[in-house]
Amino acid sequence: MLITKISPISGKQHTMDIPVTRQQIDAWERGELIHKAMPEVPAELREFLISGITPEEWNDLFGRIDEEA
Repeated sequence: MLITKISPISGKQHTMDIPVTRQQIDAWERGELIHKAMPEVPAELREFLISGITPEEWNDLFGRIDEEA
């Protein structure tokens, strides 16, 4: 499903194709935890749904999770 959000980091509008159904989004919007509503959606794409921050913006700000500190 194509999802469009405005990034709070850049202020730019981004559209991503996320493997999620309308039913999963509805469950999340009704209060189900996002990782329970759509467990097969990667965490970085769930973050985009929550905040509008793209995986690239996240990595630029915070680094990749697998990077050594």
